[in-house]
Parts: sequence; structure tokens; C-alpha cells
Amino acid sequence: MVKKRVPDWLNNSMWSSTTATATTPLSPSHHPPPSSPFTEENDRLRRRPTAAAQQPKVDPPVNVPPPPSLSKRQQQDDQKVTANSNVTDVTDNSDAQSGTHSAEDISRQAQLLIELSRKVINMNELRRIVCQGIPDGSGVRSTVWKLLLGYLPPDRSLWPAELAKKRTQHKKFKDELLMNPSEISRRLDRSTICDDEAKCESSGMLSRSEITHGEHPLSLGKSSIWNKYFQDSEIIEQIDRDVKRTHPDIAFFSGDTPLAKSNQEALRNILIVFAKLNPGVRYVQGMNELLAPIYYTFRNDPDEDNAAFAEADTFFCFVELLSGFRDHFCQQLDNSVVGIRSTITKLSQLLKQHDEELWRHLEVTTKVNPQFYAFRWITLLLTQEFSFTDSLHIWDTLLSDPEGPQDTLLRVCCAMLILVRRRLLAGDFTANLKLLQNYPATNISHLLYVASKLCTRSSV
Repeated sequence: MVKKRVPDWLNNSMWSSTTATATTPLSPSHHPPPSSPFTEENDRLRRRPTAAAQQPKVDPPVNVPPPPSLSKRQQQDDQKVTANSNVTDVTDNSDAQSGTHSAEDISRQAQLLIELSRKVINMNELRRIVCQGIPDGSGVRSTVWKLLLGYLPPDRSLWPAELAKKRTQHKKFKDELLMNPSEISRRLDRSTICDDEAKCESSGMLSRSEITHGEHPLSLGKSSIWNKYFQDSEIIEQIDRDVKRTHPDIAFFSGDTPLAKSNQEALRNILIVFAKLNPGVRYVQGMNELLAPIYYTFRNDPDEDNAAFAEADTFFCFVELLSGFRDHFCQQLDNSVVGIRSTITKLSQLLKQHDEELWRHLEVTTKVNPQFYAFRWITLLLTQEFSFTDSLHIWDTLLSDPEGPQDTLLRVCCAMLILVRRRLLAGDFTANLKLLQNYPATNISHLLYVASKLCTRSSV
């Protein structure tokens, strides 16, 4: 068989990270053995240990100041998350482009503000503008994400009515699904007593409340509110544990401050309501990591009214996001055409299409099964591979795809492999697995540019 020639554009030095960014190998306790990545359900989406101690520190990037018409709150919040999250170094392959980022961001910010000020927003134009990320400090990421996820319609005049309807609906969900069975029983008792009193007054008998079989705490009936409550307890306990572990390095999510506790309670409420409304999926460990970027963005909206309803807005956008990935969370579908293994196979095929030499070295020569590293990349939308701030920029690009995030996600994952191709080609099974399970720091703008280059070449 004739070996496929590697395209010249892949051999350019700008596509590869230098060895200076190599990270310290992880200890065996940090990752499950490569031979058994799917040992049990709760290990499927295990959080990656914080690598702050392994990454060099650099000064945070300079944020673009918001326009005078916007509040300073968003700029302060963006600086806060940069300070609280792990600030990562950038690879040498993007130094030549760093001087142009500021001007590009300012131009993109101006285009965004113009587009968002229109009476009816052109969604195609909006996606084009944000496909390479939303500039920090612009204060519009919350609004843009709501538009991209279909929560807000393009017609601005419809926003107040749509928001009021959704937020009222979310309140009803919480009232119905987060209520303790004791409270439900008391409410039923009150209504029963009121009916009985009217009858007893005419008959002269004293009223009494009756406890039906379905309302008794020891009832095992399928319709029993107490039986359902105890069945949900295990899932709620798992949600509580995961919420407390969400981004422990960021004060917004972690700690004993009133702000952190309030945010944890909001995350908990969203996940519990989602689990009860979606019995086919319920809750799977790792969903909290997908929820965190949305809630953080909405809670830090410069508009105080929108920020106050961050929990409600986040819930519906979270549901919309997972609608395209819910099959990845169903273990019964792992081996189906819509399951996670099928998606990982698509990534393997994409790499083979664009860089057959690298694909052959990884999967044939060194036998690095893509499931060992890509499972977490794909299922958690890269939230564990980069800093929180960088994840927000990646999500800007993922959400801007009109066909859904998955195709863009696979291109970004493929670009991640190509950016470290020299190190991978020089490595064996152990070295490559450690590298991909603890991906080195890189410049996100450059990574997204490479991913867009793959999209262009695929369409040729």
C-alpha cells in the first residue's frame, strides 16, 4: 500500500508545541489504568486533578475594556475568574500572532455590539462573529449564549415575554419537584380537612385527616410520593458531592462564603430538577462540569435583572445543550450509532483524514486507543483539559455551530492532537497516553484557528 503523503501544512513548525511545554508525568493514582477505562459508571467522567502546580505561571492576559455604555461589573468578574482559575502558559507556536489579538478583539467586540443592537438579530452573522471567541470584557457573552442555544428568539421585542414565561415555568418546576413529601402531605391534608369540615358541620361529627396508602412514608407503591423520594435520595447525594467538588480553585463555586453557598445551591437545584424531569437520563457524574460554565456566565451578566434569574435561564439552556449530547450519558447506548464510542470513532476517522501518519503512529504503532483520552474530552466538552477562562472561549466556538456543537468539538479535538504531533510521533504508549490525559498548555485562539483550518480542508 502506498503511504499517504503528509500535507505540507502539517509539517510546518507552527503546528507543533515545543518540548519546553512538557508536563510532569502523572502518578498512577491520577488516572485509571489504560486497559480498563470503563470499569464502573461513577468512574466514567472522573474529574481531572488540578494541574496548577505543574503549569508555569504567567501574567494574565490584558482584558479589553468594555464600552462606556456597559457596566464595569462584567470586566471585574472576568478579571476575577482569571485570578481564581489556573492561568496557563501559551506555546511558542502562537507568539507571532499575539500582537494582533487586541486589535482583532476590539473589532469583534464592536461588531458584536452592533449586531446585538438590531431589532432582529441576524443569527448567521452573529455565529460568524463569535466563532473565534467572544472578547473578554465585552459583557455580552450571557446574551450571545442564550441566543445561540435558542433560549432567546432573534426578535428582541419578544424577549420580555419569553423570559417571563420561562422563568415562571421554572418556578413551577421547583415548587413541584423540590418539595419535601411531608410538605406535600400537609398540603393534601389541608385540602382534605377543608372538605371534611364542611361535611362534618352538617352531620355533627368531628373532622379527622386520613392518610392514604400512597402518602404513607413506608409505602412501596409506584405512585407513592415517599417511595419516589427515597429512590431519588441516592441521586441527590451524588449531586451534592459533585457540586461541592465543582471547580474548587474558583471562589465563585467553592468555599464557605454566602456567594459560593448560594451558587452551589443553584447548581444543585438545576441538576435535581433536570434529573426528575428526565428519568431516562437522570443524573450522570460530570454533568455538573457542563453546568458550571453556563451558570457562571449568566450569574455574571452585567444586567442585574438577568443575573437575578440566572438559575432559571441556566436550567433551560442546560437542557438545550444536553439535548445534543444526552446519548453520551446513557451507558446502554455506548455501543450504538449514537453512543459515545461511535463519536470517538468519528474523531479517529477525522484524524486519519487529516494526518494519517499521526493516526497510524497512535493507533497502530503505539496502540493508544482514543477512548483512553477522548472519552473525557468529548463527554465534558473539554472543560477539564483547559483553564476555566479558556473553556469559555472554546464554548463560544462550539455553540456558534448552527449544526450543533459536536462536529466543531471533534475538529477542536483533532486540532489538539495535531498541535502536539511532533511529541506524539516521538513518544511511545506511556508517554503519549500521559501527554493526552494531561494536555499541555496552549494558546486557545491558535487552537481554534487550527480547528477552523480543518473545517475548510474537509469541505474542499
